[in-house]
Amino acid sequence: MRLLEYLVADEAGATAIEYGLIAAIISVALLVGYGAFTGALMNVFDTITTTINTAGA
Repeated sequence: MRLLEYLVADEAGATAIEYGLIAAIISVALLVGYGAFTGALMNVFDTITTTINTAGA
């Protein structure tokens, strides 16, 4: 019975899960941000390429 009371009162596992969830949320946010940044950067390079090709023609 004491083991059960100890396991119910122990919050170390809950803290580890919370940190894991925070790390997962940060990872998803970084991946979404990376995708948006990559798309915007590709648009800039496309604009530069178009401008150079137009100027050379």
